[in-house]
This record gives sequence, C-alpha cells and structure tokens, in this order.
Amino acid sequence: MTRQADVLLADGTTVQLRSVGPADESALAQLHAQLSDRSRYLRYFSPYPRIPRADLRRLVTVDHYDREALAVWAGDQLIAVGRYDRWGAGAELAEVAFTVADAYQSRGIGSVLLEHLAAAAAEAGITRFVAEVLPENGAMQRVFADAGYEVARRFEEGVVHLTFPIAPTERSREVQWAREQRAEAASIRPLLAPRGVLVYGVRRDQTGLGAVLLGNLRDAGFPGPVAVVHPAPPDGRRDWYPAAAEAVATGDPFDLAVVAVPAAAVPAAVADAAAAGVRAMVVVSAGFSETGPAGGRAEAQLLRAARGHGIRLVGPNCFGVANTDPAARLNATLAPHLPEPGRVALFSQSGGFAVALLAEADRRRVGLSSFVAAGNRADVSGNDLLQYWRDDPGTDVILLYLETFGNPRKFARLARAVGRHKPLVAVAPMVQGVAGQSAPGEAAKAALFAHSGVIRVHTVSELFDVAALLAHQPLPAGNRTAVICNSSALGSLAAAACPPAGLRLAPGYPRDLGPGADRQRLAAALDRAVADDMVDAVVVLVTPPAPPATGEPLAAAVERAAAAGEKPVVATFLAGELPPQVPAYRSVEEAVQALARVAGYAGWRREPAGVVPAVTGVDSAAAAAAAAALAAGEPAAALGHYGVDVVPRRRVRSAPEAVAAAAELGYPVALTAAGDPQWRHRSDLGAVWLDLADRAAVRRAYRQLAGRFGAEVAVQPMVAPGVACVVEVAQDPAFGPVVGFGLGGVATELLGDRAWRLAPLTDRDAAALVAAPRAAPLLGGWRGAAEVDRAALAELLVRVGRLADEQPHLRSMVLNPVLARPDGWSVLHAEVTVGEPTARPDSGPRRLNPANGRGQPA
Repeated sequence: MTRQADVLLADGTTVQLRSVGPADESALAQLHAQLSDRSRYLRYFSPYPRIPRADLRRLVTVDHYDREALAVWAGDQLIAVGRYDRWGAGAELAEVAFTVADAYQSRGIGSVLLEHLAAAAAEAGITRFVAEVLPENGAMQRVFADAGYEVARRFEEGVVHLTFPIAPTERSREVQWAREQRAEAASIRPLLAPRGVLVYGVRRDQTGLGAVLLGNLRDAGFPGPVAVVHPAPPDGRRDWYPAAAEAVATGDPFDLAVVAVPAAAVPAAVADAAAAGVRAMVVVSAGFSETGPAGGRAEAQLLRAARGHGIRLVGPNCFGVANTDPAARLNATLAPHLPEPGRVALFSQSGGFAVALLAEADRRRVGLSSFVAAGNRADVSGNDLLQYWRDDPGTDVILLYLETFGNPRKFARLARAVGRHKPLVAVAPMVQGVAGQSAPGEAAKAALFAHSGVIRVHTVSELFDVAALLAHQPLPAGNRTAVICNSSALGSLAAAACPPAGLRLAPGYPRDLGPGADRQRLAAALDRAVADDMVDAVVVLVTPPAPPATGEPLAAAVERAAAAGEKPVVATFLAGELPPQVPAYRSVEEAVQALARVAGYAGWRREPAGVVPAVTGVDSAAAAAAAAALAAGEPAAALGHYGVDVVPRRRVRSAPEAVAAAAELGYPVALTAAGDPQWRHRSDLGAVWLDLADRAAVRRAYRQLAGRFGAEVAVQPMVAPGVACVVEVAQDPAFGPVVGFGLGGVATELLGDRAWRLAPLTDRDAAALVAAPRAAPLLGGWRGAAEVDRAALAELLVRVGRLADEQPHLRSMVLNPVLARPDGWSVLHAEVTVGEPTARPDSGPRRLNPANGRGQPA
C-alpha cells in the first residue's frame, strides 16, 4: 500500500510525504550527492561518497510490509528519506533510519518520518524499532528520545543501539500533538503577521476586488512593503504601490499574497507568488467548489499546487483576513476599515456572513485581535486558527462561526485544550446523525459542547452577548448571583430567569432600590454586592429615573463597580449609555442567559481535566483482533478483546433447538423474543421469560413466545438481577465517536434520558456519565435497594470509549441491557453497525487534511 500525505514542518513549511518507488532512483542519488561529508558519516558510519547502483535499487524496492521507505518532497526536490527493514520473516522488530538534506535538518523532518513509519510498521505487525546511531549523532538520538517512546539504549562496538516499542502511548501522543500545535501555529503566522503583501487582481483602471483589497491595506496602515502584480503594469505603480509583471521583480520580502483574479488565473498567481517566497495566500476569487463538481476539481488542483509550493491557503471564495496588532495593521479583507483593536479573535467559515459579524462586533464595541473568514476552507480551517490563537499573546477570547465540521475529532480535542486557558464561543450547527442510528439529541449535544469547553450559542446576537462579557469582565467564581434594580418588575423577571438558566440567587436578592434611587444608593448597593462572599456575579437592572434626572450619574456607579474587576457585572440599562467595560443587554433575559453561559464555562474550567485511564489487557494486538471480529460481524468477540464480556446467547427457531441451547448453556435460562428488536426487553408485554429451570419450562416458554412474537427466540443463561442500563456508541458529526449512558426501560427511552461524552473517556468523564442521567439515583440504592458498583460501571464505559476511539469501522453500538449490581455488571446483548472506516485524520501521524471531492478538507 503506497502512502501519501501533506505535512507541516516545525517552521510551518508544507511538504509532501509519499512512498518511495523505482522512479525515485535518480532523486535519491542526487540527495545523497548533496549531503555534507559529516552528514554522510553520521548516517552511514563512513564517508560513503557515492551510492552504488545495487544499493540504490535496494533502497527503492519496497513491499510496504517487510520493507517501507518514505520520501519527503519540497515541491519537486527530494529533501529526506526514512525507511524500516524487518529483521527476518515474521519478526516484530525492524530497523529504522533517516537521511535528511543538510538545509532541512533541525526542522522536525525526522519526527514526522518516525510517526509515519511507526504507523506503517504497526499495520504490518511490527511492534518495535531498533536504530543504530553514532554516539556523536546527538540530533538523531534526540529524535527518538523526544518522541515519547520508552527507549532502551545499549552501547556496543562504538555504536549506540536504541530499541523502543512503537505502539502509541499517552506520552507519545502528547509529544505529537505539541509538535503539531507548534507547526500549525507557525504556518499561520505569515498569514496574520506577514513581512510584506503581494496583491493580484488590481485592474489597469483601478477597479475590481483587487483594487478594493489594495485600498483597504493602504487605509489600515500596513507597515510592510506592498506590491501589485499585474501582467502589464503601464507605469510600474498601482495606487502608490510598486507594480511588476512578476513578484520576483519587486525585490522585497513577501510572506502573503492576496489574490482576486478570475478562477482560471489563480494557479498562475500561486506559481508566481511561490517564486517570490510567499508562504501564505488569501484567495478571494470565486468559481471553485461553491459552483459544483468542476469547481471542486479546480479547487483540489489549487490546493495541491499551493501545498506543493509550501503555501498555506485561505479560501478560495473568502472574505479575507485582518490583524489589528499595531505592529501588523493588516486589513486583507473586503471590509472598508480595520476592526477596532481588542483581545477577541473571530473566525467565520462563511465569507458572506463575515460582514454581519464585523458589523455586530463594531456595534457591541467588542474589539478584535484578528479575524479570518475562510470561505471554502480548502486548506486553512478553524482548527488551524485554534492552534495559532491558543498561544497568541494578543488574544484572550475566541469566537467561531461554524457551518460544518471538517475534522470533528480534532476540533473536540483542541477545544478541550484551548478552553482550559481561553474561552471559546461558537455558533455551531446541530448536525443530525445518520438516520436510524442512535445519536445525541439537541440537549445532549449542547452538553457535549459544554463538556468540551465550548460555550455554544444559537445566534450571532448571542455570540456577542457572551463575547462582550468575556472581553471586559472576569470569570465568576460560582453561580451565586446578586440582582440589583430600581424596578420591582425587572427584579422579578431576573429572579424568575436565573434558576432555569443555572444561576442561584444570592441570599437577600433581588434588591430593589426603588425608582428614586440616586447614584450614591446604587454605588453603595453595588459595593456591598461585590464585597459579599456569598455573591459571585452581579446583575444590574436600571430603568430611566423620573425627570428631570438623567441616567448618567447611575451609569457612573455601574462603571465604577465593573471597572474594579473583582466580580463580573452585567446590566440591562435603560437609562442611557454604558461604557464598553460594562456588558449591556437589551433585556433581562439576555443578560441572565449570557451570565449563565459564562458561569457554566467557568465551572467546567474549575474542574480537573481528568486523564484517559490505562485499560488493562488492551493493546495494539487486542485492537487488531477486535477490528477483525467487527468485520466478521461478531460484536461479542470484539467487545471481549476490550475486556467486556457479553453473556452467551443462542438464537433458535424451534422448541427442540431451545431445549438444546439451554442444555449447552446450563440451567436456569432466560428466553426472549428475538425476531423484532422492539420486543427484546419487553418483560411487561410477556416477551421475556426468566428462571426456566428445566426442559418443560423451556418448551412452554418457547411456545408462548413463538405464538405471540414469532419463531425466532434467544436463549441465555440466567445472571444475577440488577438495575438495567444502556450503553451506546454513536458517530456525531460535530465530535466524532461519542459514548452514551442511561438507564433501561420504556420510560427513560421515551424521555431521552441519555448522557453523552466524547471518546475516549477520561476517568472524570466516565464517573460523570454514570451520574448524569435523571434516573441515576436508581443506581445509588433508591428506596432501600442495594447500591450498584458505580466504579465498575465507569470502568465499563472507559473500555467502551477506548473501543469507540480505536475502531474506525464502528458506526454505532448498543449494549442493552447492562445489568448493574453491587458486585459488578453483566452485558446481556450487544448490537453493532459497521461500515467503511470513517476518516480519522486526528488518530494517526500528523498530516494536513486531504481534499475531498469538493476540494474541501475531509
């Protein structure tokens, strides 16, 4: 199997990785010839000035199983090669080695090759790598040591022998994700903080989108060089900027190209910009995947060209990018002016909606640090921007307007990491799952966002309701809320709105100061609330005072309390204008809802993050065996490889078969209707017969079941009784694989009493999942019943979450019923749906998302 991927190096450069083949002989020879003497010595332990023809043939002859070789290309230049060779037929050990061109060393190529070679080797049944390195080759030793693997060292005959298992570990994943974050953030910097900007598409008559973009760059005061590229510049200038037929003729350093030429001319602009060293490109031009299949193919070709030249691409069909940092002052958008500076970053998937977002930010006085409207998202996506904004010192809050999720698993992972440090607010769709399969409902999906550290809102207005609070006020330490008002009606509205939103009224509130309250009374009430240890946040509700008084003195009191920054203050202020640092809302309900959302996020952030527990008995071999069992339609066997045993079950179609199955399984047994899933657990309708102790009882039960529900019946040995529970796995469009838990029964199914968390589950996720359903008190010894082992249930959920995370063929799974008892649990039935492996680019070695049929990232 040949391999191919676009990857980012440590400096943000895009390169291509693919399997080596016979056609690469000359490129390999050229790479070797260009190596320095020292590089050859460190790699081959000798000067080795020339590769013999026989060695070249061996290097390019691979079977992708016992021997694999991967080449890294920068455009059409081969810059690195890595390979593994198995130590004998069927061996689980292979030798690994790399060769990297001198000019590209110390840019993370060895780490990328190691990740991809380890993934390929694991598929071939190899479990360990060995590398032979000279003691003075510290750089290569660090590649292995820093990868997160447990490396064993042995020094013999002047060579260091390094041996390590290649199965991913929590440590190796953390290292991989940290390198990914640094590389992706580095690839975004030329986009938002370029040294210079090239503009393509300025017409000779100074009209068109190119001229608009050029004018916006000028008006924003971009401090670096700007140049226009035009096939026939009449006088060498465009709108006070130098112009040239080719970018290289301008002579200045350019990191960013802004393109507004017709779609057919965009590839030529890519090639021209690449020749001038451009590393990022904003393509405003339309006519790509938004127009249909032909446009999608053109977009895919554009993406391949950009990545082939090492360029990150925003768009096409996008609105542009902006950065308000005084050192950047970049307005490469179609907006006529640069947004007001601030510490809120904004990403919009929709280019057309960007105008509304910028207008609302301006109206709400929410200053922006940077802004990206990605359009068709052929390359740069919201996930890339999350990686950049995560460590951006100029950004404190991140706003997202999303329409689809290109890589849901990665989004969920990044959101949980970024949300621990910076609030993440998203207008995101509730995309429905596959028809006929179990999936989280609206409320459950909202909870999934919350447990991923995302403050999810439904409208742009709500997005900026929350942003205004986060931008100017501290996070609340809890949900105890003081309501101060000068109108009893407003106070009553707030008192009614707080509990449903998840806020608790602090003792003694709401406090009505009366319509005649002046600035001193309001200031004193606010001071008392802020100083009260029983108050975490303050809601101020003010109506206009009676004439001839004005609202300005009251506004000054609110401003003073908000500026103190000790506790968040929000207001519904109908008496005049409030300063920007006081989040002001048009209604009581909007103020309370915004505060509640932020308080919920603050509560999530105060909770420990949890860790994904190690699962006893589950390794790469078990995962491979489970995958084979799923492919063979054997869910019980697949679960068994993850330490989840399913009680044996036999399907029969006659009374003699039922008796034979009972004898095989051992009495007593249970018989259940099996022809239609809706009857499987309906003991209330007579579809379940329990404690059948002999043949006669089995025959009698079979006749009754077959007569009412059909000939197909299931026979199982009896297990100790317990509380019936349901465990589910579903593929969610926004998050990838998720695990659900609830109690069994018609009533809980009718009410949708399921809680969901992302796979894999942390220890805290699993414990919270067990406690989350409304019927969960039944597990704790309700009305004298025995308390079940909830820790054992949590461990079951961890194992199921591990399976869901590692098996891309799995579409859905239902364990129903799971009988929970004081001594553990029993799974009586498992049902799965499998299909073609879902794309999981976040679960393997680092790579940029490939383009799908429409030219967009998968």
